[in-house]
Amino acid sequence: MAATEERDSPTEASQSVMEEEETKTFKDLGVTDVLCEACDQLGWTKPTKIQIEAIPLALQGRDIIGLAETGSGKTGAFALPILNALLETPQRLFALVLTPTRELAFQISEQFEALGSSIGVQSAVIVGGIDSMSQSLALAKKPHIIIATPGRLIDHLENTKGFNLRALKYLVMDEADRILNMDFETEVDKILKVIPRDRKTFLFSATMTKKVQKLQRAALKNPVKCAVSSKYQTVEKLQQYYIFIPSKFKDTYLVYILNELAGNSFMIFCSTCNNTQRTALLLRNLGFTAIPLHGQMSQSKRLGSLNKFKAKARSILLATDVASRGLDIPHVDVVVNFDIPTHSKDYIHRVGRTARAGRSGKAITFVTQYDVELFQRIEHLIGKKLPVFPTQDDEVMMLAERVAEAQRFARMELREHGEKKKRSREDAGDNDDTEGAIGVRNKVAGGKMKKRKGR
Repeated sequence: MAATEERDSPTEASQSVMEEEETKTFKDLGVTDVLCEACDQLGWTKPTKIQIEAIPLALQGRDIIGLAETGSGKTGAFALPILNALLETPQRLFALVLTPTRELAFQISEQFEALGSSIGVQSAVIVGGIDSMSQSLALAKKPHIIIATPGRLIDHLENTKGFNLRALKYLVMDEADRILNMDFETEVDKILKVIPRDRKTFLFSATMTKKVQKLQRAALKNPVKCAVSSKYQTVEKLQQYYIFIPSKFKDTYLVYILNELAGNSFMIFCSTCNNTQRTALLLRNLGFTAIPLHGQMSQSKRLGSLNKFKAKARSILLATDVASRGLDIPHVDVVVNFDIPTHSKDYIHRVGRTARAGRSGKAITFVTQYDVELFQRIEHLIGKKLPVFPTQDDEVMMLAERVAEAQRFARMELREHGEKKKRSREDAGDNDDTEGAIGVRNKVAGGKMKKRKGR
């Protein structure tokens, strides 16, 4: 019983946290000077809410459940206490961070390296889609921190000679709800069996599902809960809209919105890899700088896409839900739900890509005649009725002919791409984002639009 009281206590503490938030620095939280300097260099001037709650407790050696949304600074909330402890008792294979996706693993690794560069921290990323041999070599060097997806880690635990986690001191499960939703439960159970019981465990999750509660009971000892998000909140500065349209005009309305809101960066969510690819080709044929990010792309292409978008070399990223959570993309001005999410909770995560860190942003959801029920569920979940995004239907229809032509070219390219893939899996020429791959673009009537858009 005492455990539960303990666990809920920080939530009461959160009122006082609000008042203290203005004055708190990383030093006040107990972070050592070297790491405070690293935070300064990264531009982290003051800690976020989850960091204010979690870091002092983690430094006291408590197990933590952090309920925090993407963009809340949770990586810092577990990375800083781990590096702090590593400085006190240096040791190889010190901490393991489990993540649901490869992209998130690389991002966490970047933050560990950036925070720990002055103290010589080494990390290894162990994920699928990358050569197993080079990972075995990285593990043989015994890095301090391992960031891994569960499947590939099990692979190494079973097959890589001399690699074990028997000396592990810290386990972090980031986005635990997603790790479990992606059916990694058996892998996680296996991992829990081969690491020491005497360790510190941090579990971070955007939502507290039954599966997460079960995992918490299995993996954490007398944990403290740090919750900084109310149940299903969407950020106040986020302007949310919907457009009700016949499904056959979705492409046309998308092009209209990209023109209307030109000069912004966009993240457009599609429900399938195929539709992501098709829409990216369609938009490129109309002269927009669009790149896809989906599960069928090779790891290097995914990271390439992400980096081009991050570097603002491309202003439109099309993604499936694989990319919708955990990706640290700092500057999305507009999120478009081109295909409405089938799980209402995914809506929260998708629109969480914009209006981050106090900036404002827009989210526009396309609702067709087939999506009405899903849309009502979303409104019910967020507890508000969304306004209609204003459109000039006559202007939209003026685009219909050019969009139809671009659709035709996109279909041809998809077909060619599919055949090319069949002919040669290793064909290096079919890069997703080269100018040459999209030669058809210039044949589309009115390619003039490209000049106007390519700012």
